[in-house]
Amino acid sequence: MANFDFDTVVVGGGSAGYAAARTLAEGGQRLAVIEGGREVGGLCILRGCMPTKALLHAAELRRGIREAETWGITTGEVRIDLPRMFAHKDALIGEFATYRRQQLERGRWEFIRARARWVDAHTVELDSGRRITAANFVIATGSELAPPPVPGLAEVGYLCSDTAMTLTRLPESLVVLGGGAVSLEFAQFFARLGTQVTLVQRGPHVLREADTDVARELESALRDEGIRVFTSTRIVGVDRTAEGKRLRFLYDGNELEVTAQEIFHGLGRRPAVGDLNLPAAGVALTSTSRIQVNAHQQTSVPHVWAAGDCCGPHDIVHLAILRGEVAAKNILGQSAEMDDRLLLSVVFTDPAVAMVGLTETMARAQGREFRVATYPFNDHGKSIIMGSQRGFVKLLAAKDTGEILGGACVGPHGGELIQEIVVAMDRRMTAAQLAAVPHYHPTLAEIWTYPAEELRVES
Repeated sequence: MANFDFDTVVVGGGSAGYAAARTLAEGGQRLAVIEGGREVGGLCILRGCMPTKALLHAAELRRGIREAETWGITTGEVRIDLPRMFAHKDALIGEFATYRRQQLERGRWEFIRARARWVDAHTVELDSGRRITAANFVIATGSELAPPPVPGLAEVGYLCSDTAMTLTRLPESLVVLGGGAVSLEFAQFFARLGTQVTLVQRGPHVLREADTDVARELESALRDEGIRVFTSTRIVGVDRTAEGKRLRFLYDGNELEVTAQEIFHGLGRRPAVGDLNLPAAGVALTSTSRIQVNAHQQTSVPHVWAAGDCCGPHDIVHLAILRGEVAAKNILGQSAEMDDRLLLSVVFTDPAVAMVGLTETMARAQGREFRVATYPFNDHGKSIIMGSQRGFVKLLAAKDTGEILGGACVGPHGGELIQEIVVAMDRRMTAAQLAAVPHYHPTLAEIWTYPAEELRVES
């Protein structure tokens, strides 16, 4: 290693890159962290998790104020000052980003602001002309918005998760393309601020990785809120008319069209690896252009590792952090592997959708024998008091042992409630053991005891 400039170079300073660098520094490595973005902090802080959840909170506040009359609380006209809303969001995100930048600048490594390209398997060249060598590399360059796969959309123009958060006024009408978490959250955000929203999804239901009952419950809630939801569609194209931007699509055997002031492109992101010149390093990509890694986060080149959205397969920040740590531990000689048994996802809509472990679809595909039980929020005391009666919780348990295999929540504070099932599954608890845990009344969390009681297996 003495012949190299560094023991390890981490390319990318987002959540995965920072997690890898921190772990490597604790292991005593000579490090450099290279960040080539205009801003420092990564997608989650700058344009993903944090700013979108801030805006969803604002939309939830407006809805709560408008519904206060149910309790005899009368308010005046609820008005939206969008620039002020976004300015407050920017101030909050600025604090998070500043803290992350300081962590990177003050870390036990050389922090380099530049773009990097591989020259050979052990050398990267910066856009400043400097060349850096290392015994090991961790690639953590994240993802970028994928080009719109819709004829005419690029020419007409569209909003995306970046630009939608910089608007100065609300669009009167909006077509949202896609049924993933980003599309669903933005659709509800704009709808709750008064925009007429239409959502168009290619698959048979939104949230393609969810069970049908989970997805259908959310679709029903969105429709009742005034959002038009079309599933099982095929987009024909986009053009501009005197009335606005027109989307044409096939639905139920007919060609339909909807015209709106704006169109939101939520059809996915792609790994940000195109400028890295990875062939020079010999790093292989998958058929979906992700960096190919094994369970140790090791690429096809033994001394090159990858973590986060650039390799996936799940673009979720807590998994990016875990993958960064796994890569670093293996570089340090500690054997570490990713365990996707506790795969967790949350969609911050209202009702929220949260899932961990196996879905029914996944369990059947794996040939697992299981039992399933659900319980609705409209029969649960605390949620009735809150006026949040949409949705249900669901547990899957092994048929023979009763061990909890997965859980789902469609309902209030789903992202918080699912954590109880994460802990239970981490400890490999059975449904009977979960049912026996005392739960305070009245709380939302006690709803888990009902399906757990139904699934208990007596020994």
